[in-house]
Amino acid sequence: MLNQSASLKSGHDAPGLGWEIGVAVSCRLILNSARRFAYPFAPVLSRGLGVPLAAITSVIAVNQATAVIGMFFGPMADRWGYRLMMLVGIGMLTVGMFAGGIIPFYSVVLISLFLAGMGKSIFDPAMQAYMGERVPFERRGLVIGVLEFSWAGSTLLGIPLIGILIEHFGWRAPFFAMGGLGILCFVALRILMPKEGKNPVKHQATTSPWNAWRKLGRERTALGAIFFAFFVSAANDNLFVVYGAWLEKSFDLSILALGLGTSVIGVAELSGEGLTAAISDRLGLKRSVVIGLAMCVTSYAILPFLSQTLPMAFGGLFFIFFTYEFMIVSALSLCTELMPEIRATMMSSLAAAAGTGRVVGALIGVPVWQAGGILMTGVVSAAITCLGLLCLVIGLRGWRPQ
Repeated sequence: MLNQSASLKSGHDAPGLGWEIGVAVSCRLILNSARRFAYPFAPVLSRGLGVPLAAITSVIAVNQATAVIGMFFGPMADRWGYRLMMLVGIGMLTVGMFAGGIIPFYSVVLISLFLAGMGKSIFDPAMQAYMGERVPFERRGLVIGVLEFSWAGSTLLGIPLIGILIEHFGWRAPFFAMGGLGILCFVALRILMPKEGKNPVKHQATTSPWNAWRKLGRERTALGAIFFAFFVSAANDNLFVVYGAWLEKSFDLSILALGLGTSVIGVAELSGEGLTAAISDRLGLKRSVVIGLAMCVTSYAILPFLSQTLPMAFGGLFFIFFTYEFMIVSALSLCTELMPEIRATMMSSLAAAAGTGRVVGALIGVPVWQAGGILMTGVVSAAITCLGLLCLVIGLRGWRPQ
């Protein structure tokens, strides 16, 4: 692949890398917005398509499955090139968005949003692996942290802009807008991201997906990270699926006020990503992840005691998503170096584990909250996060970056 570490350390490749990061952030902003916009605008889509609201929530559920399917593309990226799979991912988004806008039928929109989800599930691991090849480990937290701005950006920028488009031009407008932006991103990727060179050792390591997965399954560090991703994602979604119901029941909030809660989460995510970019490399990525996990456990545990007033509740939610984002982005930066010879396989497996964890968390969230309120939710999320911490500590015991 690319062997640019020396030039990066001396700063010679900084302008080129800056363009590549800018293109990657732009692509991920579109992909994340396409993946997330069905959540707040599900009622609008159901009315536009003439289907029940449950049909749109089914689309969202199907979209979650793309993270698991995406793990099959990780070994392909390791073998055929990260840039190629990034192009495939953004190409899927573009085709899906235009299809959903041009042919406004439920089955087509279902396929459209599935393609957008698949595009993200293919693009993200390939992009993370690409940056893992390009960026020295001691700067990895900075670069991955900047790249993750696109996640919070989809909440703070992408979703509001989609709302404006729907308000003025109808529910199909975002599909055309994101399809057009997808074309621009595809062209920018082709022009600004250099092709990787051949690496015979890496090619031999990934002669088949089974070989790559077998190699990953024999590594304690990789398995520890995968179980960590599962548990922390389940813990977060255990809260995420009920926080709106909790706020509405406790404080009798309006829809507008619940929207403010979403903005609080978006700002928290952006702040956590910024903190990762600013300090995780200086702290050390292993230490940053462990500190983030400890703060995350604390934030879940104290949330039930912040239910007296609405500002305290919002503050508690901010602290949870701030610490979670700092922890998870630091972990992504760390995991790009766990299996350097099969980076995309590692990152796609991590995403699949996280996606499975989110499904489990969403399934248990409502029953847990109904059984014991926000106190039970906080305790369960804290306990599950502790399991993630245990897996990571066991997996990383004695590990050092190559």
